[in-house]
Amino acid sequence: MGVVYHSNYLVWMEIGRVEWLRSRGLRYRDIERDGVLMTVAEATCRYHAPARYDDEVEITTSVKTAHSRMVKIGYVLTNVETGEKLATGETTHVFCGPDLRPIRLPEKYREAFGVA
Repeated sequence: MGVVYHSNYLVWMEIGRVEWLRSRGLRYRDIERDGVLMTVAEATCRYHAPARYDDEVEITTSVKTAHSRMVKIGYVLTNVETGEKLATGETTHVFCGPDLRPIRLPEKYREAFGVA
């Protein structure tokens, strides 16, 4: 069909999330070394237009809501050449320890996520 397979949009959202963290001076690797896992509790994606092979896609990532135990992150995926919105989505993450039980986000990360 010449269009990007639907599950790739979720992969792009993950890339957006990783780069969003990096832009705040954080790396997933370091957060996990501190015993904090960002487990996915929910993921949604609304497809607006198809991305085609070799399209350059821009991912705009932002925190929608954040609390000491969870964060909801929003995404807008746009075709760089045309400016057309390809998809919007959200992922909800629960902060968990290595045992996958919910924990409070350590103080040192709260500002980056917008947790008061």
